[in-house]
Amino acid sequence: MSKYLVEFAALATAHFVALISPGPDFFLIVGTSVREGAARAVGLCAGIAAANGAYIFLALTGFAFIKQTPLLFTALRTAGALYLLYLGLMLLKPSQGPVRSPLAIEAKRSATCRRRLFTAGFLSAILNPKNAVFYLSLFTVIVSRETPQAIQACYGVWMVLAVFFWDLSIARLAGSEKVRCRLDRHAPWIEKCSGGVLLLLGAVLLLR
Repeated sequence: MSKYLVEFAALATAHFVALISPGPDFFLIVGTSVREGAARAVGLCAGIAAANGAYIFLALTGFAFIKQTPLLFTALRTAGALYLLYLGLMLLKPSQGPVRSPLAIEAKRSATCRRRLFTAGFLSAILNPKNAVFYLSLFTVIVSRETPQAIQACYGVWMVLAVFFWDLSIARLAGSEKVRCRLDRHAPWIEKCSGGVLLLLGAVLLLR
């Protein structure tokens, strides 16, 4: 058991270091939270966590062909770059309303918004080829082949929850009413900066 605890500690540390490094998902969460609020950004965080879970599942089941097939990897990277460019352009568009959302929102509209944000988060993470390579490498380098599948599955569940709650904490900080009230004047610039970073990341990924 101590062997697995050491293995889990190494895996969790490497994962958390990667998690706190700002990437496309971070800027998407900040830009969306400032624009639409922390409550709506929950769907976005859930979508990102679900995509990470999909890659963890692939890593656990041995689908290393993503990393070993250059054509598939290139196609995934290109699709991801184009989607980042799209997200960047969406954040650069002027907000459709004030930063502080009305408290009363129709249920149907709210459900549609959650689905839209979940899809945006899922696509952002699933179309990032670095996620595929990261999880495949993580399980290949750190996790022993002798580790039971049940324990590896527990590792995976931990990482999915870590992604969700970390992203949720970012969304709640950036999208809290107190922060948004203070950032009311600067919110358009925060959105534009987040959109600009996503455009830059997409362009770099596309040109590599």
